[in-house]
Amino acid sequence: MKSTRTLVAATALLASTAVGAFAKDAYKIATEGAYPPFNFVDPSGKLQGFEIELGNAICAKMEAKCEWVIQDFDGTIPGLLAGKFDFAMTSMSITPERKKTIDFSDKYYSTAAVFTVPKNSTITDVSPQALQGKTIAAQSSTIHAAMLEDKYASVTTRLYPTLDEAFMDLKSGRVDAVFGDKLATAPWLKSEAGDCCHTVGGDITDPSFGPGVGVALKQGNDELKARLNKAIKDVVDDGTYKSINDKYFPFSIY
Repeated sequence: MKSTRTLVAATALLASTAVGAFAKDAYKIATEGAYPPFNFVDPSGKLQGFEIELGNAICAKMEAKCEWVIQDFDGTIPGLLAGKFDFAMTSMSITPERKKTIDFSDKYYSTAAVFTVPKNSTITDVSPQALQGKTIAAQSSTIHAAMLEDKYASVTTRLYPTLDEAFMDLKSGRVDAVFGDKLATAPWLKSEAGDCCHTVGGDITDPSFGPGVGVALKQGNDELKARLNKAIKDVVDDGTYKSINDKYFPFSIY
């Protein structure tokens, strides 16, 4: 399975998305390609998802030609700093810690976090005290991983390159729970693979999560940041955002 995912990801890396007949600029956009429904690679090797469609709409508003580049989530910030791409739409939350190193556009969606456990689990309370001694999985370099390490010192934290890999270990019984994004968890639970499990404890929010998810870019690129902010506002104002949102979610995530 892993080799197949790597192959389709490599195929998608070679593909680019051109937006706008009269492009004024050209940008490379990073995406993970493994975080449905926000970004993923379909069986034909094509990038799909909410962020892909939204990114294309943003590029159209900027009259820019954009090429998508697949990048592991935990390599997003190093990739930006190294100049591998111009900006990133990898469902990265805007946090004070990250803003020490990179910059963000205005938010383009917001979401809470949830704990997912097997249906036969005895876990109902998700407080740090109740989860003492449990093994909790999360995707590495995320706000969820940071919260576990900061506020759940009494649990064993196991980090994974992708959320899908964390869910696979939950299903196989290698971890007691997965802590992750509510909107990314929902489609897995609705899939055949997720029939084993459910969420407990309700929506989890925390000030450390920041104001939402934004486009990540290098510090000091104020012109690009202003263009991104205007484009995000424009797609929200003209209804484009809603039409994309409604394809993936039964409620607004803005």
